[in-house]
Amino acid sequence: MENHSRRPDDKSHYFFMSGRYLLGFDVGSSSVKASLVDAETGACAASAFFPESEAPIKAVKVGWAEQDPESWWTYAKMSLQKIMSETGATGEDIMAIGISYQMHGLVCVDKDLQVLRPSIIWCDSRAVPYGEKAFNEIGADKCLGHLLNSPGNFTAAKLAWVKENEPELFDKVYKFMLPGDYLAMRLSGTVNTTISGLSEGMFWDFREKRVADFLMSYFGFNQSLVPDIVPTFSVQSEVSAAAAAELGLKEGTPISYRAGDQPNNALSLNVFNPGEIASTAGTSGVVYGVLGEINYDKKSRVNTFAHVNYTEQLDRLGVLLCINGTGILNAWVRRTIAPEGISYAEMNDFMADVPIGSDGVTIIPFGNGAERVLENQEVGCSVHGVNFNKHGKAHLMRAAQEGIVFSFCYGMEIMQQMGMDIQKIHAGKANMFLSPLFRDTLAGVSGATIELLETDGSVGAAKGAGMGCGLYKDNVEAFASLKRLAVIEPDESRRSEYLSAYANWKDSLKRVART
Repeated sequence: MENHSRRPDDKSHYFFMSGRYLLGFDVGSSSVKASLVDAETGACAASAFFPESEAPIKAVKVGWAEQDPESWWTYAKMSLQKIMSETGATGEDIMAIGISYQMHGLVCVDKDLQVLRPSIIWCDSRAVPYGEKAFNEIGADKCLGHLLNSPGNFTAAKLAWVKENEPELFDKVYKFMLPGDYLAMRLSGTVNTTISGLSEGMFWDFREKRVADFLMSYFGFNQSLVPDIVPTFSVQSEVSAAAAAELGLKEGTPISYRAGDQPNNALSLNVFNPGEIASTAGTSGVVYGVLGEINYDKKSRVNTFAHVNYTEQLDRLGVLLCINGTGILNAWVRRTIAPEGISYAEMNDFMADVPIGSDGVTIIPFGNGAERVLENQEVGCSVHGVNFNKHGKAHLMRAAQEGIVFSFCYGMEIMQQMGMDIQKIHAGKANMFLSPLFRDTLAGVSGATIELLETDGSVGAAKGAGMGCGLYKDNVEAFASLKRLAVIEPDESRRSEYLSAYANWKDSLKRVART
């Protein structure tokens, strides 16, 4: 096994290198975004994403989802060209590069670093039986105790599918990679990965602090398939002459940070310490909290990975909760229940007079497929407590937003059971966090302060690169310029009302789910 304890080279010379900007890439399944961040002020100078219409996902069979890694390279190149043109920047102006990427994907390359097959991306479900079989045969105690998760549908299970179903191709695999590893390889010609990346693929043993030998052995994977492991914040590699010529960058520019999209989103919101939470609430919702000790949920209702600042000496774990029925429910309510033509802001005004708890109406928001937080039950969306003589549209609209908040809090209780003391929630001012009702209810039930911040994934990746190359001494310095847009404190005078409404919602949930 290649050395996984390697530390970055002395980075002091990067303090004195020329350049004005830090470059961040965010490789998503719909597009690749690039941002240039002013290294001195921390302000975003330019951002662009490509393609402007959603990138294609190839589904040869039901449940499959693949993308050509070459397309990510093309999209990165096009978005980079746009921001370089907009700012007038040249390769000489870029000090370091950071990468954020869609998690759990699989890229396979041969000895010539040529891609052997399309990437099996995060939303592809073909490997579920392989992960379930491994979990049952290895045993729950071993998997959860060492991986902190079931092998599930993660990268290791995807590689096992390739091994069984495409054996001739598998025999040619030199290294497996995650999507961010691939982009770094194209930039540098060097194949490596991080502990955080390996943990999201189920390749990291948290108890032994090394690659999960027992899972590698179970699946029949040779240790040589694992790329070199480099620290998340380090000069991991440098831009090659070939990539510099193709992209207009400077040869030797350090690639000094990479992380999956959810850990990187937390980094972008300056979430590094135990008890801090990063949250997003778009079509689906995510709560990502930092835990300071090795632990896991015995029912595997949340996922646990190595956070960006995890090291073999410092346990910093990212506990990930995903709720499928979030903004999609609010949008459905707007289309089908709210007065026609009403905006989301007007919806908030429309239900302003409805009391906390929606006068007894509760909505279970799980109408967007099976929910991991409910142990993969598919309970659907349901409405409870409606009285035809006193309840109207406004009650249903408020109950929907409260139901979304309560589902977040239900998952956060699991995190608290794992030992997380939740004091502060960091979020971007977007999607459901634009709603005062949503924010006030979340603060009121959780008792946590909410900070709304202005940032995004590619900007965060750029600042991560600044930390990795030594420009910033720590996250405090890197995110000193992070703009705080609003702070929402829990209303202690109404806390009992919020908690009573949440208790009523949990009673409704018990009627439809095994909880």
